[in-house]
Amino acid sequence: MAKERRTYTDEFKNQMVELYNSGKSKAEIAKEYDVSPSTLDRWIQAHSETENNEQHIKGSEVTSEKQYDNTEEDEISLIDLFAVLLHYKWLIIITTLVAMIGVIIFAVVSIKLPAEDSPMPNLYTPSAKMLIQESSSSGGGISAALSSSGLGALAGMAGVSVGGGSSNASLATYLVSSNQLLDAITDRFGLIEKYKLEKAVRASSRKILQQKLKADTDKDSGVFSISFTDIDPAFAQSVVNFVVDWLSNKFDELGLDKNKIQKENLERNIESSYNEIMSIQKEMEDLGTSIGKGGNIWAMPSVTMSTSKLQLELEAQKQVYTQLKTQYELLKVQMQSESPVFQILERPEIPDMKSGPSRGKLCIIVTFAAGFFSVFLAFALNAWKNIKNDPEAMEKLQLK
Repeated sequence: MAKERRTYTDEFKNQMVELYNSGKSKAEIAKEYDVSPSTLDRWIQAHSETENNEQHIKGSEVTSEKQYDNTEEDEISLIDLFAVLLHYKWLIIITTLVAMIGVIIFAVVSIKLPAEDSPMPNLYTPSAKMLIQESSSSGGGISAALSSSGLGALAGMAGVSVGGGSSNASLATYLVSSNQLLDAITDRFGLIEKYKLEKAVRASSRKILQQKLKADTDKDSGVFSISFTDIDPAFAQSVVNFVVDWLSNKFDELGLDKNKIQKENLERNIESSYNEIMSIQKEMEDLGTSIGKGGNIWAMPSVTMSTSKLQLELEAQKQVYTQLKTQYELLKVQMQSESPVFQILERPEIPDMKSGPSRGKLCIIVTFAAGFFSVFLAFALNAWKNIKNDPEAMEKLQLK
């Protein structure tokens, strides 16, 4: 007769699984409750899968709930931000208005006061324009001139190359910032007394001039400009004129304009040759006068010889003079067809319009800065208020 198949309730199955989970072995459970080991294995496996599914579903629900809570918190935080701004709106408005009115009053007072007493005086910046060409023999001309003048090492330290790739414009830029020029400006205009310098007067005057004196080269046109900024427009114009003349003389000393040097040499030689001709002619006249007054007849041969010698020297000097004069005229024609190395295009004028400061821009910047500061202050006050109402936070701050 076939054995009747047993049926088990879910409660019985769960009880068997709990016994197993409590530490009882499968063999003991199967023997005590007359359950086959394979059937018990299926119950344990099914119970484990059911628990895993329930935990997964529960975790998904928790995650969704947290995401919802975070979204809700973000929305609440944004509302809280507007609430803080509305709560402290008068603080923000008053702070911004006070700063705006204060900076406007400051700007107006700075205009009304004399330039010497004003905290923000008007500044004027006259400028001069020059065209600085490369010399005809640019291959090493600047390098040789700098080396011979002792400025080669200084130019190298200042970052100005004096090799084949250097330019006259870069040399002019270096010279504008050189101590030699800055000290010359200080001595010429008495800047030590003008700026009331007492300590490290040379270094201090150089530092002030470096901030006020600027040199720049326009990359498109190649025009070199020099500007000086000061509260006195006439004084600034005088400084720029002095710098322009100083640079022109320095370029002449360095011998960068070969045509100009050659012209000066020819002028000196022409004058020397002319003076020599005049001297020979006077000597011949004196010799003729001495013969006319009844000189010694036996001295006639020597007089004739001297006269012939002077005549030859006179002819030679005339030829030299003629050649020098011809070279001089040809050089003048050549110089008219070429631009000089250092050419002044525009002298500085006394400016009638200030170059700074921009008081309108200052008012805008201060007003916006005050607005941002007042907003930050509002959030800071609100945060401090929340901390004071939180006993736990106060205990942390009090190190309790």
